[in-house]
Amino acid sequence: MRRSADHNQELVHHRFPPGDKVRLNGPRHYTNAVPGVYDIVGLLPERDGELQYRIKSDLEGYHRVVRESQVEKA
Repeated sequence: MRRSADHNQELVHHRFPPGDKVRLNGPRHYTNAVPGVYDIVGLLPERDGELQYRIKSDLEGYHRVVRESQVEKA
């Protein structure tokens, strides 16, 4: 009997939905990042075993890509 591919895969969900406000945790690691609140603007797939997000600060003119462990709820 064949198993479906879905049967063996665990569903992994992003902790923060688009629109959530987050902060970078450990800003000392982000020397060029502005302090403060960032908006989650996109959900990205897993990379190196960790989910990713596209985030944006009102103080920067571009988006950043961060791993889930790099942000916390604002």
